[in-house]
Amino acid sequence: MSKQELVVIGQNGESDGCCPGLVTAPLDDVQAAELAKLFKALGDPVRLRLLSMIASRSGGEVCVCDLTPAFDLSQPTISHHLKLLRQAGLIDCERRGTWVYYWVLPGTLDRLSAFLATARTADADADVAAGAGAAAAAAVAAEAGATA
Repeated sequence: MSKQELVVIGQNGESDGCCPGLVTAPLDDVQAAELAKLFKALGDPVRLRLLSMIASRSGGEVCVCDLTPAFDLSQPTISHHLKLLRQAGLIDCERRGTWVYYWVLPGTLDRLSAFLATARTADADADVAAGAGAAAAAAVAAEAGATA
């Protein structure tokens, strides 16, 4: 077991988020290391499915007893994957009697989303609109040529 301390990004009271968006500025070493921990946690298909199952659950939380049957894995393996998601700051949990209930931490998902979002400018929107207009004009011209 690792003795490294895991720091969950965005949990230190900073309101400006962990890092700039992907297209706004290059990451520094610290920001890259923080994001790499999150992406590493999401880099396994089982963990990605677990996060998806938890996030999409109505009511916002799910019992581990409902997650385990969806996989052809043992319960300790599922618990290990959930622990890694929890250590990365993507989910949290609470024990209620025998069972543990999990929910997503939307702040972390919001930071990942903001990092991956690409900036759209007015020029880019105009280029998209112009491209759509040109495509529509070409379709009309092709149709006119086909009927002539």
